[in-house]
Formats: sequence, structure tokens, C-alpha cells
Amino acid sequence: MLPHSENPPVALITGVGRSIGIGAATAAALRADGWRVVTAGWRGYDQRMPWGADGVRLTDIEADLADPGSAKTVVNRANELAGPLAALICCHCESVDSAILDTTVESFDRHMAINVRATWLLIKAFAEQFVSGVQGIGRVVAITSDHTAFNMPYGASKGAMDRIVLAAAVEFATLDITCNVINPGATDTGWMDATTDAAVRDGNLQARVGMPADCANLVRFLCSPEGQWINAQTLHSDGGRRR
Repeated sequence: MLPHSENPPVALITGVGRSIGIGAATAAALRADGWRVVTAGWRGYDQRMPWGADGVRLTDIEADLADPGSAKTVVNRANELAGPLAALICCHCESVDSAILDTTVESFDRHMAINVRATWLLIKAFAEQFVSGVQGIGRVVAITSDHTAFNMPYGASKGAMDRIVLAAAVEFATLDITCNVINPGATDTGWMDATTDAAVRDGNLQARVGMPADCANLVRFLCSPEGQWINAQTLHSDGGRRR
């Protein structure tokens, strides 16, 4: 919980499109802790995925992060809406299942553009507007996955994304910005069928699936003053998945 302030810190959360997603849960958690939250998302992604868009408007900024110019635009627009950012939470992703043998070049490139390049450019734009001591707190948190087999472009791009975030922890240390990655494990955001649900429960020490609030709770801790000592880490917040 942040101390009361007339000027609450500002967080930008990407990948906020559906009310049952990790991005939406994170936005709610940070708002409850006193943050002013700006959200970014792209309804076009949800609309072309099997689950579809849920009809609830949660996004302040619509942006297709496949466009290399969109990251800077999103950060600039967030600055206009709420002021300088103190936290960047990257929940956006491209995730379309395919294996090594059937992944297309187009799909691979789109995964890399959104999950890797856009994350790099968002972090770059965040750091460029960040003035150490002005915001009083500096946080970058990105959501990753270790899913690789039969989801190759997604897993490969998330692996590359992780390295960028961990590099940022070192490169931005003088700006007092901490940078961490969260692996939430299989999280029920509406995509699980009964078979997947049962398999996840069977493979977890707590015999349940992850919920968006589980990941959001760790994000809110990392963004709190108490979370400042955790830096340059990949954190598994998955209930104790058997590996």
C-alpha cells in the first residue's frame, strides 16, 4: 500500500483488453493501492482470438504494438492523460499456438514484433521520460511464460523479452528503476477447457489453477515501497507447479 498523496504515482499497463485478464486484474489492484492507472490494449487481437472481446471497455489507449511507432505513442499519450509514469507493467502479448514445423514466418515475426520489440521500445520510452527522484518510485514488471513446445513463437519471444527486462534492471539502476519478470504459470483468463483445467490442477501442489488476481497481487507488491529490494528477477508465481 502506498502512503496517501495528493499526486498519486502513475502506472501504464499494457495488454488490458478483457475484464477477466491479468492486465485488468492488475489495474484494479494498483488502483486499490492508490495508483493512477492508464491502460493500453488492442481489441483487434481479442476479436481474432477464439475467446473474442468481452464487450467491456477497459482501455484508455488503443494501440497495435506490432507497429514499431506505437510504443512511443502509447507512453506519450499516457503522459498526456496522467503525467510522468512511475511504473510500466507489460501484460500485452501475441499468443497463437504453433509448433516448429508449422509456424509461419509471418506468425513468428508478429510474435517477435509484439512480445519482444514492443516491450523493448516501451521500456526505452519509459526510461527516457523517467527522472530519478521525481516520480519517487520506478518499476518495470513484465509477464512471461515458459510454454514453448507447440507454442514455439510465443515461448521464444517471451524468452527474448525476459532478457530485455533483466538487462534494463542493470542499465537503469542509476535511475532507481527496478525491473522484474513474473511467470504466473497457467492462468484462467477464459481460454482453458475442462481437459486443460484438470491437467493444471493435477500438476500443481495447490491443486487449483491460477487466477488473474494471483499475478496481480505480486505485481502490486513489486510496485509497493516494500517491493523495492526485489530486482532483476524472474519470479515464479504459479502455486508450486511440479517441474
